[in-house]
Amino acid sequence: MITVEHWAEIRRLHLSEGMPIKAIARRLGVARNTVRSALGSAEPPRYERPSRGSVMDGLEPRIVALLSEFPDMPATVVAERLGYTGSSSVLRARVALLRPRVRPVDPADRTTYEAGQVVQCDLWFPNTAVVPVAPGQLLAPPVLTMVAGFSRWIMAMALPSRTSTDLTAGMWSLLSGLGGVPKMLVWDNEAGIGQHQRLTVAARSFAGTLGTRIWQAPARDPETKGVVERANGYLQTSFLPGRRFTGPEDFNDQLADWLPRANERLVRATGSTPAARLGGDRAAMGALPPVAPVVGWRAQVRLGRDYYVRVAGNDYSVCPSVIGRMVELRCDLHRVQARCADVLVADHPRSWARALTITDPEHVVTAKGLRTAFQQRPSSTAAAPGGTGSATARQAGLVVARRALSDYDTTFGLAPRPPAPPTPPAAARHLQVVTP
Repeated sequence: MITVEHWAEIRRLHLSEGMPIKAIARRLGVARNTVRSALGSAEPPRYERPSRGSVMDGLEPRIVALLSEFPDMPATVVAERLGYTGSSSVLRARVALLRPRVRPVDPADRTTYEAGQVVQCDLWFPNTAVVPVAPGQLLAPPVLTMVAGFSRWIMAMALPSRTSTDLTAGMWSLLSGLGGVPKMLVWDNEAGIGQHQRLTVAARSFAGTLGTRIWQAPARDPETKGVVERANGYLQTSFLPGRRFTGPEDFNDQLADWLPRANERLVRATGSTPAARLGGDRAAMGALPPVAPVVGWRAQVRLGRDYYVRVAGNDYSVCPSVIGRMVELRCDLHRVQARCADVLVADHPRSWARALTITDPEHVVTAKGLRTAFQQRPSSTAAAPGGTGSATARQAGLVVARRALSDYDTTFGLAPRPPAPPTPPAAARHLQVVTP
């Protein structure tokens, strides 16, 4: 068998130089039949080893039968069902080759978007913890990303957490800045929004107030929200590298400054910039509701002696003057507040860290005053005329009479107990009286 170089040289000499077969064979030192074979072959020669088959060839029909009934059966279970004891890598390779043949095909259509119809939503997590939230604590915050399908307009902001209350608050903040409500918000199976096509209470309430629909894409179907997935990659590669942040507010400020420039980019799919097509999106969207939806977290608790409440993983102080009373807690993206009878008794900036204790200095001063007053309060029992009362009562000059127990029997109409007979002396109990 000749090499590819000899094959190419034979064809060049004969086709380009017009050299006869006999001369080519003499020049290259090969047989004339070899030259004739090279000229008759349109493809370069290659060595092919004859296949000896595989142990999997005999098992393939049984593997296909198992996968036809159970398309997601793992290769380890297939080996167990077949009683296979050979190389696991060989079996996994054959199962991976056969599985697509028996699994039903789910084609993905090319999606087109009309103005004002769809806004895709997702969470983007920076690949490294870049935001300092407390001494010694760095956070890779969840970034809510929303992209209008028609214009490709990108909206984004970092959130303290991925809970339902924070997600709905973030969506409301971004849609308020957009100035319109699309007909559909597309999400994946994010737990804060819902799972298995069942929305959370917060998500249903939010969608009902805005008059829109939240639709969740099926699992393992990334093409459904490919627009926002590409936007997440754009944030990772174009916004994050080379930046330093001093805190969550600085992160959102830098992101807000960068987004207008990002929305001036030329999108190849639309042939225009998002800023140029945004007007059409807004014109086709619904109006914002006249009454803002209720977003954030709310709860009622009775304030304990510790005058601290646990909110989003941190403890916040409340004015100790309402200890023992019911307080209403409100937490949004920026503030944590407590009210008692519509009176503000706590107002703290929300911390994005965890396991912290946030204290208002005024609350500490109030607690110290209440503690001093409690320690100096007058005792409930004062000194009797004989002078056996407490020191506080003696200092205050208070005289409290001591009542006899029989006075309480008279007050409540109880008959006094008859006096008990006197107990004889111990010596008398051992004497026996003998009557003649």
